[in-house]
Amino acid sequence: VQLQASGGGLVQAGASLRLSCAASGLTFSTYTMGWFRQAPGKEREFVARMSGGGGVKKEADSVKGRFTISRDNAKNTVYLQMNSLEPDDTAVYYCAATSRTLRSSTPCDYNFWGQGTQVTVSS
Repeated sequence: VQLQASGGGLVQAGASLRLSCAASGLTFSTYTMGWFRQAPGKEREFVARMSGGGGVKKEADSVKGRFTISRDNAKNTVYLQMNSLEPDDTAVYYCAATSRTLRSSTPCDYNFWGQGTQVTVSS
């Protein structure tokens, strides 16, 4: 299984970015996909998740209304649209996949992880 995250970058506060995560080696539509982030010196935290069919999704309170998760099962890809970015959003963003649950926001419940993409938001 491979998860390849892309789309990060350096932007100013208020800007938008769209992260993508292309998956291979798994039956993508049967996996809940999640986005997590980790800032320097902090623990990895949940950002958003979406079930295989797209019917169950959740965004963290800290990003609700600004970030949106979506997926295209025909392309084996999950996206994270990030609007109104803030300096506190600066982190390495990871995509992850789990077949264990539809509703987990806990990193240890995810089977597979991508390599991460850096998002830096300047003030």
